[in-house]
Amino acid sequence: MQDKSFGNRMFDYVNHAILLLIALACLVPFLNVIASSFATTEEVIQKDFILFPTTFSLGAYKYILSTPTIFKSMGVSIVVTVVGTFVSMVLTAFLAYALSRKYLYGRGMINFLIVFTMLFSGGMIPTYLVVKSLGLINSYWSLILPVAVNAFNLIIMRNFFSGIPDSLEESAKVDGCNDLKIFFKIMLPLSLPSIATISLFYAVAYWNQYTNAILYLTDSTKWPIQVLLRQIVIVSSGMQADSAAVDVIPPAQTVKMAVITVATIPMLIVYPFLQKYFVKGAMVGSVKA
Repeated sequence: MQDKSFGNRMFDYVNHAILLLIALACLVPFLNVIASSFATTEEVIQKDFILFPTTFSLGAYKYILSTPTIFKSMGVSIVVTVVGTFVSMVLTAFLAYALSRKYLYGRGMINFLIVFTMLFSGGMIPTYLVVKSLGLINSYWSLILPVAVNAFNLIIMRNFFSGIPDSLEESAKVDGCNDLKIFFKIMLPLSLPSIATISLFYAVAYWNQYTNAILYLTDSTKWPIQVLLRQIVIVSSGMQADSAAVDVIPPAQTVKMAVITVATIPMLIVYPFLQKYFVKGAMVGSVKA
């Protein structure tokens, strides 16, 4: 391999420098949030920016964990995320595989209707009426079923299935496999990068459930962690909140930073395990015609 010219080396150095600056611009604000959550109230008020707290304090986290329903809300979010991701992946995978088959009758119309939902939706009130008519008000299923299939994720997975050679399916049928066996024995193992990527998309969406929980869950004891954390922030700001969900006097402004950290860390823990699949799964599914 020939050595790179001076111009190519300079181009690489400039690219690396720009990417490093972009990475720091994304990372530094998050480090500021984490550092501020461990700082004292006085330091947060006095300083506009903190990367290393002068005095280490766990007051904000003690307050959050002392809230009676925090662990139940965390459990609700975990269950909704796990069950919702499983339901969404089952529905998305089956539908995406069916739509990737060129011999499916009405395939073009179904694809058009799916893309149409990305541009137009019924709106909040019609969706609420549908959820209410199905008897899902104040049910955890109201956080899962209305958003079980995401059109964007479905299109990415469909395109991934379309990229698998038809010869594999034809060979399996010659060997006596039916459609279900082809799907489970051939297509799914080959689609692990796409499955991991789409699962991460769904998991993040379910973990961040907020609007649907506010609309459909009337019992504050059933709130997921995002809604409860909002109540904690409201209380720490001196505003009125649901006393049944939060009844502990907040310590200071650092609660807001601790809330952001608590809401973000779980997904950051999951991401490294799926990172090796992420780029391949997203890119292959998005560029296939």
